[in-house]
Amino acid sequence: MDFLDELIQITSNERVSTNETVLEQHSKDEAYLEPKNPDYVVFPINSEEVSAVIKLANKHKIPVVPFGLGTSLEGHVIPYYGGISLDFSLMNKSIEVRPDDFLVTVDPGVTRSQLNKKLKQYGLFFSVDPGADATLGGMAATNASGTTSVRYGVMRDQVRNLEVVLPNGEIIETGNLAVKSSSGYHLSSLFVGSEGTLGCITQLTLGVYGIPEVIVAARVSFADLQGAVEAVVDLLAGGIQLARVELVDEHSIRQVNLSNERDFEEAPTLFLEFHGNDAGVEHDISFAKELLAEAEGSNIIFEKDVKDRNALWEARHNLAYSFVHGHPGKKMMVTDVCLPISELAGGIQAAREKMDALSLDGALLGHVGDGNFHALLMIDMTDEEEKRKAEAFNEYIVHYAIDRGGTCTGEHGVGAGKKKYQQKEHGQSFEVMRQIKHAIDPNNIMNPGKIF
Repeated sequence: MDFLDELIQITSNERVSTNETVLEQHSKDEAYLEPKNPDYVVFPINSEEVSAVIKLANKHKIPVVPFGLGTSLEGHVIPYYGGISLDFSLMNKSIEVRPDDFLVTVDPGVTRSQLNKKLKQYGLFFSVDPGADATLGGMAATNASGTTSVRYGVMRDQVRNLEVVLPNGEIIETGNLAVKSSSGYHLSSLFVGSEGTLGCITQLTLGVYGIPEVIVAARVSFADLQGAVEAVVDLLAGGIQLARVELVDEHSIRQVNLSNERDFEEAPTLFLEFHGNDAGVEHDISFAKELLAEAEGSNIIFEKDVKDRNALWEARHNLAYSFVHGHPGKKMMVTDVCLPISELAGGIQAAREKMDALSLDGALLGHVGDGNFHALLMIDMTDEEEKRKAEAFNEYIVHYAIDRGGTCTGEHGVGAGKKKYQQKEHGQSFEVMRQIKHAIDPNNIMNPGKIF
């Protein structure tokens, strides 16, 4: 029996594909990096099939690349060494809610919106919102975060337990249902953010939250980026329970105005959201108004109605689409870094100056409550000089962040795009990571060419 026949025997003829269109669909993610087709795409339906496929791949030393929805941004799912793209889209049926424990156990192919639709009937929600409607397995693999992380934390903070298939086919669980534990190594944290290089996540138990009684959004403009970031520091220092705090630069607002026929003030802008009960949110808003006024914020708008809140957030949520629609024929390159909050304003300002110096078209925005900012660049992928400039910009902001105690990526992950910065960022600790990778995956079959 050849390898394809063995794969079909494990799964079925319908769930193993070598069709060129299917292979091409699994050759890329949302990154700007070059695609590469896998040799096979396999659609498992349970952990046992995943185990059998990986055991077979390990025996033949065939690469295995886990695939969720392909929404990652640094080439995580691109199979540069061929092999198997293991698509988890059919493992999306099981959602077990434990409302009294504020926990949910899900299949890896369940998406964020699918989960929140189920949780709504219990008065609960899952907090991590990376923007894309990604699979929860993929979000754990990349330690996703997003707009709500300033209040609720990132993906790693929500994971209570994982079922993982190791490169030898063994199935393990990394945690339990308890709120806390002092027992042994924290394996859940090891696998969250490992980007499929240590194994495949086949089930997740996650923490969830009660839907807030009151949600109020706000928008406020500032004369410069420094003032906007300093206002955020003041809000956090004042103990205000911000659920979201997003910074969008004036270039972004201008593009939104052009694309959506809006008339927002073209200035650095904060988008805020407050969660809680009536009394708590009212107090926070009152205090926030005082602090924002002292920070010389202008055009301060608060919205409680759902429709009005959504309209207020439109500039932030539609930013990427505004740039894509405004630059036909170009591809969006999205990159991120994370800095200590005290260094954030300088980092954003330096990034803008570098972008302008290189004559690149793009925008800066960020989850400023946790020091994370993003750069959106519109690149003509047929123009080698423009591609070179984009890479030089990316390298500049990465080194700026690392040199100031930050990281090359706050939420997008390493993938293939940022692996070259790992040694600089982690030093000798990176060698420890290599040793862990080799110990768990000695044949290097799990997503080779990523992180390392």
